[in-house]
Amino acid sequence: MAPYESDDAASAAQGEDLHSGRRKAARYVVPVAVVGVAAATIGLVPALADSGDPDLPKITAQQLIEKIAKSDVQQLSGTVKVSTDLGLPDLGGLESSLASGAAQGGGSSADPTSKLTELVSGTHTLRVATDGPDRQKLSLLESGAEYSLIHDGKDIWGYDSKSNEVYHGTAADSGKEHRAEPPATPKDFADEALKSVDDTTSVTVDGTAQVAGRDAYKLLIKPKQSGTTVGAISIAVDAKTGMPLKFTLTPRSGGAAVLDAGFTQVSFAKPAASTFDFTPPKGAKVTEEKEGSKASEHAPTSGQGFAEGLDGATVLGEGWTSIATFDTGAKGGLPSGSQDGADGAFGGFLGSLGDQVSGKFGKGTVFSTRLVNALITDDGKVYAGAVTKDTLVKAANEGK
Repeated sequence: MAPYESDDAASAAQGEDLHSGRRKAARYVVPVAVVGVAAATIGLVPALADSGDPDLPKITAQQLIEKIAKSDVQQLSGTVKVSTDLGLPDLGGLESSLASGAAQGGGSSADPTSKLTELVSGTHTLRVATDGPDRQKLSLLESGAEYSLIHDGKDIWGYDSKSNEVYHGTAADSGKEHRAEPPATPKDFADEALKSVDDTTSVTVDGTAQVAGRDAYKLLIKPKQSGTTVGAISIAVDAKTGMPLKFTLTPRSGGAAVLDAGFTQVSFAKPAASTFDFTPPKGAKVTEEKEGSKASEHAPTSGQGFAEGLDGATVLGEGWTSIATFDTGAKGGLPSGSQDGADGAFGGFLGSLGDQVSGKFGKGTVFSTRLVNALITDDGKVYAGAVTKDTLVKAANEGK
């Protein structure tokens, strides 16, 4: 279905409304947050196929963006499905080995961080529920098992039914600013994407769709610049509530979506209070959070948390070709595979996954996915962004 307005008209419509002061930082965060949030917060919202094109009143891109901004859904429950295809190599069970090693090292398989790598690839089904800012639950359904992450007031619980292990922590103090988003909604991704809209971006309304039985408008965001790996971002927006129901990011290289996240079933009724009740099962091993490590760091949040980790980075370039760079202080590049010990073996393994490059900056290794690429130089500098390998090397040459 043809867009309701042209790319140029939609871009011009954004004007002064999109917080220009945050655009450069947000530009880098948007594509990386898609990966980072998927892997760092278990906060992805699975998506589903359209089932028709409902006849809805016409709306401009600017009006649809404003509708998203005004959306304030406090209560919901549903089933979600998330598919992630970064083009990562088969690690041959490395994720399980790392999780097992962490457990043997005194950690817990119920710790949220032990589940994060599972969402970096493949397709996963989740059940989600939220009742205001202080109560959320996300359950990752596995074969014959289930992992649940529950936020109820000050308590945050993680429970792995497979190992019968429990992780318990506390959320941030009520006196501090703390944002615990619904565990699985595309709204966070949409918010970050919209921060990146400026004159380097085309924004249009691309027809209508039905997602999880709800009538929705489709907002299409496309970079105009070359050198970025981002092809397009499509957001299905609930026509009634303004809440994003589906978020799909496709790479410029084509093929399957890097991230397809959206509801397969959703209800905006208040979930039963018992949904958020949790008592450790009899015989379960309970691990309390370590001093100085807040469980709230693992609670479902927006991509903002990932962005905060980039505060020490310098941003090179503009728009969708922005690159974050920082100095690790580690000279000599990756550990050599010829070294003794785990560090050498791991370094050799990583090196085998990357491409060796050289330029005015010296030598280094580029690690590539279908979305985010990173260059680690032999003198310890890192350049990363949703850009091509050639764009990274050029930035390193110019940034030397």
